[in-house]
Parts: sequence; structure tokens; C-alpha cells
Amino acid sequence: MNLLLMSGGRHPYEESTPVLKQFLENAGHIVTVREDAEALTDGTLNKSDALIFNTLREGDMALDSDQQNSLKGYISAGNGFVCIHISGCVPDTWNEYGDITGGGWVMGQSFHPPYSNFTVDVSNVSHPCASDISRFSTDDELYMNIDYRDGNDVFITADFEGGVYGKNRAGAEDIEMEAGTFPLAWTRSYGAGKVFVTLLGHDGNSHQSEGFQNLVLNGVKWVNS
Repeated sequence: MNLLLMSGGRHPYEESTPVLKQFLENAGHIVTVREDAEALTDGTLNKSDALIFNTLREGDMALDSDQQNSLKGYISAGNGFVCIHISGCVPDTWNEYGDITGGGWVMGQSFHPPYSNFTVDVSNVSHPCASDISRFSTDDELYMNIDYRDGNDVFITADFEGGVYGKNRAGAEDIEMEAGTFPLAWTRSYGAGKVFVTLLGHDGNSHQSEGFQNLVLNGVKWVNS
């Protein structure tokens, strides 16, 4: 498949995107990496079999209305969208993005325990994106208190025992993070298109995980099926 991989923003994409690109190419895909959002309107997107976001679009990197409309039109017309980690962050100025992704990180609201190793569970083994994936451990961030919308078919989760931690970074205000089971990957539809979302994939080390790589490869295959 010809894949358009959007990267860039306030995250360690200089680590994660090269790993992501490499394992996609190792699987036989042709990958074009862009950081400029003009890729969504200059014809590049429409030549692609699927779109992958490994990017945080905020501030000067936020999508303008033409780019938003191009993204919506591409997916709703029947094309695939893969959204990784904080790429699903719902902008204050574009709430509809959450309808595409099924939700994601919300600035000022969402939080996670410190980056650590934890166990990822396959909560629905019959899901097509769970093929050949079993429980695995990974070094990553476990997102909590996200914007989560109706219509998501969750198949990957992780359990958390609860605790008090600095909100998202060392030295920040301590908050109580309650125990629970948290969604980490789901699929949904938007118009005629298929959308795959995983909240995993913070940095290069996270992208090195075999479980994570298999998860993303399954997602790429599914959105184009």
C-alpha cells in the first residue's frame, strides 16, 4: 500500500517516526513522510491508500479549515485512517475531529501515570485487528480521562491498580489516578471510511515493541480492507 504518514509536533517524533516508517516498509508498504499539512490538500493524500497520523496538530501546526475538510472528505469517501497515541488529541476549535477518531487526549483534562512498563491485554480476541496478537508488555504511557465517544469497538486494554502521581510530568501537582481497565485501541467507521486508533506509541522505544508493531500493521491492513 501507498501510505501517507504525517509526523511532527510536540512529542518525540524524531524517535518514533523513523521506527514506524521502517517497520511499515519492512511489511512491504510504500511510506511517504510529511510534516507539513499541505500534504492533505496538495494531491498527496488522494494518491494514498491510507493516512497515518503520528503527529500532534496544535498551535502553528493545527489544521486549517481546508485541511480539515480534506481529511474528513478523504475518510468519509471510504479511505482508511490510522491514528497513533496523542494524534487523536481533540482540538478546542475542531470538536468534530473526535467524531472521526472516537476521542482521544484532551489538553488540560487527560492524564497518565509516569511512563513505565505495563501489560497490554487483548480484550476481544475475535476482533480482526487482534489477529496474531496476544498479551504483551511495553514501555509506554497509559492514557486516562480521555474524550471517549460512542461507537468504538475496543479490543485492546490495560489494567491499572491506582495511585497518586504528578499529573503527566515529574514535579507536577499530584492527583489520584483511580484503578480500572482502560481502552488502548479501537476501531470505528466515519462515513464510508474505516478508522483505527491506538493510544499506545509515545516514543521510539514504544514503537520498538513487537506487540505494538503487529497492532499497527493489523490496523493498516484493516482500514484498507
